[in-house]
Amino acid sequence: MSSTLLFFQILFTMFIAEMGDKTQLLMIAMTSRYKLRDIIIGSGASILALNGIAVCLGALISQFIPTWLIKIIAALAFFYFAWTTLNKVDEGEEDTHKKESRFPVLTVFGTFFIAELGDKTQLTAITFAANEGAQHAVLIWLACSIGLFAADLIGMLVGHLIQSKMPEGFLDKLAFVIFAVFGVTTLKDGAALLAGGWTPWVIALCAAALFAVLCVCTWKKRHKDVCQS
Repeated sequence: MSSTLLFFQILFTMFIAEMGDKTQLLMIAMTSRYKLRDIIIGSGASILALNGIAVCLGALISQFIPTWLIKIIAALAFFYFAWTTLNKVDEGEEDTHKKESRFPVLTVFGTFFIAELGDKTQLTAITFAANEGAQHAVLIWLACSIGLFAADLIGMLVGHLIQSKMPEGFLDKLAFVIFAVFGVTTLKDGAALLAGGWTPWVIALCAAALFAVLCVCTWKKRHKDVCQS
């Protein structure tokens, strides 16, 4: 197979694999929190780093970082973003700008990195690297990165379009739902690597219930403070 054909085969495979994946939906949610420029830079850098790891050191990752731990860290990150997005919905746009992240690019980078680490697209990159050998490492890295970024760029543009066309606050509510759902499902996936049967579902549902209680308490406290002021 020629290098050009291999390049486009890998690019197309990564693009299809990422369509509808959680990180593409994550890009939609991110547009409610950060500027499109910061998302593009942060996610682009994260994609390059992730695929670099997959091609060069992917086979060694599981020996140092357990997959279940990666999943749990990602779940906690999703829950945190859902909770802070809920605060944003309550505070309104004017207050949100005052509490914007000081390092949005680094925040996007870290969130995307944790969410995508160990995902099927990174495993796909590892597979291509193992099959094609070190002589195609750079080609595989570029093709995987471009395919992944192209799919996620669609998510960014969809989020930007929703933000400009929908009523104010709609994207914030959608982002809250996306982050919360990802938190529950990712935690279930992490728990499934440690225990079988119904245990992962029990852990995920308990976490969802606790998170719901936290959100209700946060909303009631904020509503009470607003009424008193």
